[in-house]
Amino acid sequence: MSTASPTLDTLAELLKKRLAVIADHELRQRDAEAHLAALRGVSEAIDAEHQRLRSQLDGRLRHFLQQASYQKALEWIEASKS
Repeated sequence: MSTASPTLDTLAELLKKRLAVIADHELRQRDAEAHLAALRGVSEAIDAEHQRLRSQLDGRLRHFLQQASYQKALEWIEASKS
């Protein structure tokens, strides 16, 4: 497998942050609007990073991002680093 480009580090961090927001059940229970806003914000950041890197991305990774298969995208990035 090819080595992941360092440019994917930001994308990977955003994908991890999105998973952390989703897993923050306490925030969702306490303030559903804030939870939704956090999720929206990180999702928009992922979309922006995807657009910025679009021409450099492997077709499979681009597909995962276009389909919002963010867990698969993160797994692809992590696997490509090994």
